[in-house]
Amino acid sequence: MDMSSRLLVVQQLAESCGVSTVQQGLQQVWRLLLLCLICRLCFRLGGVSTVKHVVSALSGVYGLFLFFELHMLWVLWLCALCYLVLLLSRHSSSRGLFLSVVILIYLLVGELHLIDMVTWHKIRGSQMVVAMKAISLAFDLDRGTVGSLPSPAEFLGYVLFVGTVVFGPWISFSTYQNAIEGTKLSWLWLRSSSLSLLKSQICLLVSTCVAPYLFPLLIPIYGSTVTQKWLHAYENAVSFHFSNYFVGHLSEGTSMLAGAGFTEEKDNIRWDMRVVKPLSVEMPRSMVLVVTSWNIPMSRWLKTYAFKNAVKLGTFPAILVTYTASALLHGLSFHLGAVLLSLSFITYVEHVLRKKLASIFSACILSRACTSDCSHQHKKEYWVMLLNLVFSFLAIFHLTYLGSMFDPGVDEQEVEEGYAAIHTIQRWSELNWASHWVVFACWVFYRLIQ
Repeated sequence: MDMSSRLLVVQQLAESCGVSTVQQGLQQVWRLLLLCLICRLCFRLGGVSTVKHVVSALSGVYGLFLFFELHMLWVLWLCALCYLVLLLSRHSSSRGLFLSVVILIYLLVGELHLIDMVTWHKIRGSQMVVAMKAISLAFDLDRGTVGSLPSPAEFLGYVLFVGTVVFGPWISFSTYQNAIEGTKLSWLWLRSSSLSLLKSQICLLVSTCVAPYLFPLLIPIYGSTVTQKWLHAYENAVSFHFSNYFVGHLSEGTSMLAGAGFTEEKDNIRWDMRVVKPLSVEMPRSMVLVVTSWNIPMSRWLKTYAFKNAVKLGTFPAILVTYTASALLHGLSFHLGAVLLSLSFITYVEHVLRKKLASIFSACILSRACTSDCSHQHKKEYWVMLLNLVFSFLAIFHLTYLGSMFDPGVDEQEVEEGYAAIHTIQRWSELNWASHWVVFACWVFYRLIQ
């Protein structure tokens, strides 16, 4: 295909796919954005805090209704169950663990026996956000970070906060309390919210109209059958990545628009909520940073309430517990479970191998970038940068492999119900289980040099 033909196809793609994608995206979210703005103005007007909590809860309920209609009742049932458990166990010192078990049972029973798969997958995100908020509140009560059990209005205002209840992200109870204080409206607040919303629409366009046509339409790369398989896998991975960035940036926008997501230093307020870091995923230093940049609030939640509680079991068991908790919160999905379990091995092996190599060579080749005052002798030599680049390409290789199963071209019904196990096995077998073999080889190499 020559350049003129390629440009013509790109123009047709922009007209047929681009315009309709943006229109549908805005049509789905404009009422939620209006709700967030109304909620923010109500917080700013002041008044009794109980009224603010009620406004937060009611606007959240209406936001859920806009997206899920009466299926939102399952989310409300979870809210009621969480508060009942917290109320009954208010004198216990293990509220976090007890509530986690109750929520897990509720989610498993609901998915397996009470609700059809399509409906469950639609409300799964909101269920997860509510569950994470309730569990974090329970652990904070155990640790004394939160002094006493919030009132019903305060609890519902928190878990149903309109800026986060539909698309996320998780926010702490203290962040919610700061939001209802109603900081003054400012140009920086509006600009930050609008910029995140604009980024979300750009990511939606890339996921829908660009990524599926990367090779060879937009980037003229051809090759053998094996090469074509990996190029197609990379297209699937990039499309999936940008769909996640869409949700992440959208959740940044809705959270800040509703008044959450700022930091205050003296009299200076910065609206700096970050949910995703696309560059850290698409051009990664390591898989460890990919995991933390994929969903920053959830990564923080898992580290604070899963990893730190399980670290007494040992580092690797704690990592397994953390990824298992993430998988269970996402539901009984084989493909997500397989990806998260694979990630636990990949990140652990990468971490220990790079730590060992950094010790042997006294070089800055750890999974995370070293500080300027680190004790390593070799910091910016060419061979150090080359070795870090090799690990970066290895991370891209793993991401391509793991994301290959998220095929936007498969049957829509299969996507709504969740990919079947055979779909995951088939996609990875087509790539000869390459990533798993590479991880195994890295682990063997690590054991040999230990």
